[in-house]
Amino acid sequence: MKIYSCEDHAGHALDMFVANEKDFPIMDKVEDVEKETHKCDYCDAQATYIVANK
Repeated sequence: MKIYSCEDHAGHALDMFVANEKDFPIMDKVEDVEKETHKCDYCDAQATYIVANK
């Protein structure tokens, strides 16, 4: 599972990941190259974080 999140929705993305996966995620900053192509999964803002499996 991979969730792209903006600053405002980072906490929600972490909560949703744990609820769905029953495991702790890794949270990384989105690389500058990826920022242009990925938006937050919860709004139209540019993604700042990726919450994902190990």
